[in-house]
Amino acid sequence: MKFEKPAGINPIDQLKIIGKPTDRIEGPLKTTGTAKYAYENNQEVTNVAYGYILGSAIAKGTITRIDQSAAKAAPGVLAIVTAANAGTLNTGKFYVSRFLAGPQIDHYHQAVAVVVAESFEQARAAASLLKVDYKKAKGSFDLDAVKDLAQTPPPAQFGPPPQTLTGDFEGAFKTAQVKLDETYTTPDQAHAMMEPHATIAKWEGDKLTCWCSIQQMNWGVRDLANILGIPKENIRLIASYIGGGFGGKGTVLADLVAASLAARAAGRPVKLALQRPLMFNNTIHRPKTIQRIRIGADHDGKITAIGHESWSGNLPGGRTEPATASTRLLYAGANRMTRLKLAVLDLAEGNAMRAPGEAPGMMTLEIAMDEMAEKLNMDPVAFRIKNDTQEDPEKPGRKFSTRKLIECLQTGAEKFGWEKRNAKPGSIQEGQWLIGMGVASAIRGAPIAKSAARVRLDSSGKITVETDMTDIGTGSYTIIGQTAAEMMGIDLDKVTVKIGDSSFPESPGSGGQWGAASSTSGVYAACFKLRETVASQLGLNVGKAQFSDGKVSDGDRSFALGDAAKNGDLVAQDEITYGELSKEYAQTTFGAHFVEVAVNAYTFEIRVRRMVAVCHAGRILNPKAARSQVIGAMTMGVGAALMEEMVVDKRVGFFVNHDLAGYEVPVHADIPYQEVILLEDIDPTMSPMKAKGIGELGLCGVAAAVANAVYNATGVRVRDYPVTLDKILKNTI
Repeated sequence: MKFEKPAGINPIDQLKIIGKPTDRIEGPLKTTGTAKYAYENNQEVTNVAYGYILGSAIAKGTITRIDQSAAKAAPGVLAIVTAANAGTLNTGKFYVSRFLAGPQIDHYHQAVAVVVAESFEQARAAASLLKVDYKKAKGSFDLDAVKDLAQTPPPAQFGPPPQTLTGDFEGAFKTAQVKLDETYTTPDQAHAMMEPHATIAKWEGDKLTCWCSIQQMNWGVRDLANILGIPKENIRLIASYIGGGFGGKGTVLADLVAASLAARAAGRPVKLALQRPLMFNNTIHRPKTIQRIRIGADHDGKITAIGHESWSGNLPGGRTEPATASTRLLYAGANRMTRLKLAVLDLAEGNAMRAPGEAPGMMTLEIAMDEMAEKLNMDPVAFRIKNDTQEDPEKPGRKFSTRKLIECLQTGAEKFGWEKRNAKPGSIQEGQWLIGMGVASAIRGAPIAKSAARVRLDSSGKITVETDMTDIGTGSYTIIGQTAAEMMGIDLDKVTVKIGDSSFPESPGSGGQWGAASSTSGVYAACFKLRETVASQLGLNVGKAQFSDGKVSDGDRSFALGDAAKNGDLVAQDEITYGELSKEYAQTTFGAHFVEVAVNAYTFEIRVRRMVAVCHAGRILNPKAARSQVIGAMTMGVGAALMEEMVVDKRVGFFVNHDLAGYEVPVHADIPYQEVILLEDIDPTMSPMKAKGIGELGLCGVAAAVANAVYNATGVRVRDYPVTLDKILKNTI
């Protein structure tokens, strides 16, 4: 099926099952502990061995010798894999990391060796007996120190162009009546998902099967094949359940490579999970940014010039953090400029983390908008509304497919009680607590990608859906089941959903906020084809047949759905592809975040008291799952605002707080009740589902809303995240 023109009325519009706040169909398995995550697929393998990775003790240099004698003699040891005996290893197509060091060391905790033993404890003990001699080299670990050496990166597959220019930005900014020119920083951040990166690898001849924890099955097969130098057809990846990812499990990382190599060396299936301290310096992370934002406006608040420059660092060949993405589309202004710069750093690879680009970019842009509103003596909500645009500001005439940013801001302001905000910072106090309110807009692109599915009807009228889409805790199982049930006119409990297996038809997987809209559209296409097969099998008019309440009817003729399969299961497979609508329309999601904080007047401890999010993301397929995504994202935004930072030891080049004890994330006591408002809407330019993603939109802007609230409470503007009490205290003494 090819989607080339805006969708008209179709079976999804019945909204009997789609659009309902439905419990997750896999929920009972997860809540009873019977859902099998990567490391728990014990029934799939026998005679399993265990792998353990030894990470590099230096951040830059070379390995001169590895003495394996004591480790090889240790009890239970079956094999030791190093660069010397692993064979030729390439890199994947998405990450630039080399997953096995030797002789060159690229970053701290890069895998140096994989020890395989009969038990996990034996593998760990033997790894401690490896004696590795290093020759250290000078590394680059400080973005501030190398900022001036940063270069313009090449265009990337994902993210904005490295440089954009519309109109005469420099001239317009120079002559603007009111100006803002400020620099902000966001720190290195970790995904810190609950489930560690883990793999069970098993070879059968030259065929490799891995039970793993990655978000994109198609990328995983592609990248693992490239790394190991084997045909893609020889690889099967299975990820039935994933315990969180946030982009940190996009494709192949060290656990998959190490387990595959270890299983081949040992001649047995191997289980391997990255120990938590290794995850922070070995896998990918959200990199630090330095961002300069310039805004010029007339006295009436109309933006005349807006410029956004961002610097980040990465391993050689790595990607830049695309922090300028939001600025290109969010506000009007005839004269515009964005620039990305990339420096070389010898830290673990920086790459995709939930809302890459938009999340750190909005952390700074939305503070700048508040600062500009203050300069103009305007209400921050009114200033944002004043500069709304209904067309792409870089491409006048290119309309947004749907855009309700003003409605998001107005609805949120009303629900939140924004009219009670005092514009003068530090003017409201309750006991020893200073009270402040903050706001931020939200924007996140709405990409959609080719997706396929296979559906099967049996004689009992039940449907089985198969697609390699994954569920990282987002509700994929349920919305896929809802789609099939709606299309085939049956109850949800008559649908079995099978996902997370690369042997199934290919979807784009979970990532980039494209998963929900794309995967359900693929299921729609397959079900549409199955409907045609069913109608034909029953001798009904294909164009007029109605599917409802487990029956198929045309006029006065009616059959049970299962009757079509009485002579054997009916199977249909199809994929959905897309035409040029994404070029004709700017397809984006929007929102607004409102936050109230209390800051202790003496200790400057910060407490979030209230949060409201208003989201506009096309048709909401499952409001219950969508709300869950947004409140999780809001929680993540609080972490980004107030506590999350991987601290770099700039002398030796590693993230010091590389575990969950030192890397702080919000806990229950940090988060108040969160209200989520989902605006009713559809976007027929997206797909037959008329839906967009929402999981990353819920994060964009949250941190800035918190930071703006802290300023309103205290009068101290913190431009370097996280906003911690010491930074407020420093500016009040």
